[in-house]
Amino acid sequence: MSSSRTLIPLLEADAELGEGLAAAELDGATRALAVHAVTLEAGPWDPHDERWPVQPTIGLLVLEGVVTRDIVFAGRTTTELLGAGDVLRPWEDDVQFDPLPFSVGWHVHEPTRVAVLDGRVALASARWPVIAGALSRRHVRRARGLAFQLAIAQLPRVDDRLLVLLWALAERWGRVSPQGVRLPLALPHRTLATLVGARRPSVTTALSGLARDGLVERTEDGWLLHGDPDEVFPTRLHGPVPAAPTAGALGI
Repeated sequence: MSSSRTLIPLLEADAELGEGLAAAELDGATRALAVHAVTLEAGPWDPHDERWPVQPTIGLLVLEGVVTRDIVFAGRTTTELLGAGDVLRPWEDDVQFDPLPFSVGWHVHEPTRVAVLDGRVALASARWPVIAGALSRRHVRRARGLAFQLAIAQLPRVDDRLLVLLWALAERWGRVSPQGVRLPLALPHRTLATLVGARRPSVTTALSGLARDGLVERTEDGWLLHGDPDEVFPTRLHGPVPAAPTAGALGI
C-alpha cells in the first residue's frame, strides 16, 4: 500500500523527459507539469487496491526504488525488474489467454516513489511533443530490456546467465569504486533465479562458483563485481579464441 503523497514538478524529478526543449519551453513545461508523487511501502503490492490521488491516465513513472513483476505460468515464475525511469500501467497490462491461464504479482523491494502521470501530462505531451517522445522511448527501453533478459535465459550455464545479468544491471544501477563495480541491489536468490530462468538452488551454487572465481562478491547492500567484462565474457561465453592456423597445418 502507498504511504506519503506529495505534489512535485515532474520535469525536475525526471529531467530527461524535458531534454530537447528550448529554455523558455522548459520553464513553461516545468511550471505546468506538477504531478502527484506516491511512495509505495516495501512488500507485496496490489495496484488495484491503491486509491490514486488522481486518475493515472498515462500510467505511473517510477522515480526511485525497485519493483518486480512476477508472472506465474505452468508452475514456473518469470520476473521483470523495474526501477527509476520505467513507465507502468499495472492495472491493465495483463491479458489472459483462457486455455493457458497465468497469474501476476507485484513486489516492492524498497520504499519506491512513483509519479502519477495524469491527464495534464497527456495534454502536455500534445503541446510539447518532446515529452511524448521521451515517454515513448521509455516503453521501447522496457521492451528491449525484456528481449535482452530472454536472450540471457538462453545461455546454457546458470553461472554465465547470472554474471551477464549482474553486469547488465550494473549498467543501470551500478557505481564504479576502487574495489570494483558496486551494484546496490540486494535481491534474494529466489528473485535472481526467476530473472534468469533457473531454480533457486542452482543460482546459489552458481553464485558460490562465481565468488570462488573472484568475479562477484556479496556485500551488505548488494554485489561487488570484479574484472573487466570485455575480457571475461569473450572467454566464458565463446571459449578461447582459436589461434590462426600455421602454414604447416594448412598443408602448404
